[in-house]
Amino acid sequence: MDAIGKTDMNYSPESLQAFAQAVALGSFSAAARKLGKSQSTVSEAIARLEADLGLELFERGGRQPQLTDAGRSLLVRVEEILAASDRLQHAAARWSEGVESRVSLAMSDAYQSSRYETCLAELEARYPDLEFECLIAEHSDVIELVEQGRADLGLLAAQGRYPPQLGSAAVAERAEFGLFVAQGHPLAQKTDLALGDLAGWRLLRLNTVGDTLAIDDGLPSSGGRCWSAPSYLMLLEMACNGFGWAELPRWLVAGYAPGRLAELDVPGWPRSQAVDALWSRRRPLGPVASWLLERLLGRQAAFQGGF
Repeated sequence: MDAIGKTDMNYSPESLQAFAQAVALGSFSAAARKLGKSQSTVSEAIARLEADLGLELFERGGRQPQLTDAGRSLLVRVEEILAASDRLQHAAARWSEGVESRVSLAMSDAYQSSRYETCLAELEARYPDLEFECLIAEHSDVIELVEQGRADLGLLAAQGRYPPQLGSAAVAERAEFGLFVAQGHPLAQKTDLALGDLAGWRLLRLNTVGDTLAIDDGLPSSGGRCWSAPSYLMLLEMACNGFGWAELPRWLVAGYAPGRLAELDVPGWPRSQAVDALWSRRRPLGPVASWLLERLLGRQAAFQGGF
């Protein structure tokens, strides 16, 4: 095929999704189950993509297909195309007729922004008859709620990678986390602390219900002396009661426990954390959810003129 033919070629979304899912899940059969397709359909879709590209994306000699060097390199480009497709769907939804009656947002306590309050005020004024639901969740629980369709959008502390069926974008604001203990806790009286010095004291750690992500928060092990909870607000209450030390969003401490907790002075803390917005590529967002997503991302100008 000549260069012009390759330039004009269109790659089917099904082939790109099959490739991304196979990479993420490690096998064609797992990708087929996730996509609700037969394994032969997924294999054929990937084979068509390889034929269109003129490249082998997987080495199929072993028990499980392994990415070739070309496959590893082109995976980034495939993800970029899928992301561009998401943006096109969102733009089309904003201009299409029909507005959904209900929107659900799953959000982490890590996210706190004056933009959110402004968005809700605008949402109420723009769509007064809308049923809006806010779910508080963290890490993998946010991901599962969006994957299952329980939430249209999610906001969470940024993860390294997401399942390929989810789209993501960074919001403008970052979260600030610190290490906190009750004012009367022995650690509150110590100075010149290093992170390793906390290992001898009970850690209050976030542990989501879904627990599908291997979260490496860099906190020292407490030798099994660890209590956990699925929300930062519950960890805050544990810390206020003197049960141990915890990593907490600083805004949450300032808003819900002023004067009750001491922030530990440890090198490298407080730390700044990026926050991502999530949506499902398998269920295109409606006009209201698309509008809310863009506003949370700080893209107000895109909506001048309305729908």
